[in-house]
Parts: sequence; structure tokens; C-alpha cells
Amino acid sequence: MKPLRSLTRAAVAVLALSLGACSRDIFFEGNEYSVPMTVARIKRLYEARDACLAKNAVPSDTSSSDVASIAQAVALSCTPETDQLIVASNPDRDPKVALAIRNDTDRRAMVYVMRAPR
Repeated sequence: MKPLRSLTRAAVAVLALSLGACSRDIFFEGNEYSVPMTVARIKRLYEARDACLAKNAVPSDTSSSDVASIAQAVALSCTPETDQLIVASNPDRDPKVALAIRNDTDRRAMVYVMRAPR
């Protein structure tokens, strides 16, 4: 009975390690898409979008409504870059992904407007 129990334990351990090896990316930070060229392209598109936001950000006074309206205008001025980013990173055309990227663009535009040199 004892050899059967140790054999069962060994089989369970091998199975667990095999499953863990197949899904190892879940446990490590920085897991990205499996296609490096796609990852590099998406990173370049994020950089282009952020560069557009930084270029178009203008300072505002301390009024939060002014900051919000200026940030919205800055985000709208970078719509082509944002759209390219959405197309590249959302091949399934999931509306949640597109909304998340647009919200990120709005949030980052707000940060760039608040940091714009006066």
C-alpha cells in the first residue's frame, strides 16, 4: 500500500509541475503578448499617443473645470493616435478594451495638462 501512495504523490507532483510550467507566465510580472513584434508596435503606439498628449497640453489656471475642459480638448486632438492604439491592441474589437484605452487617454491628458509648464 505504501508504494502505491508514494507513486500517487509523485504522479500528482509531476502533474502539478507540468500544469504550472504551461501557465508560468501567470506567476511572473511583465508577461506580455506572445508576439514580440506586436508588443513592440503597441509600445510605440503608446509612446506616440503620449507624445501627442504632451505636445498638445497647455497650462491652465487652478480651476478644475478649466483643467478638465483643456484635458478633454487635448485628448480629442490625439484621437488618431488613440484610434491606432485601439486597433493594434484590440484585434477582437472588444468595446470594453476600447473604452479602457480612451479612459486612459483622458486620464493621461489630464496629467499632462496639470504638469504643463506655465
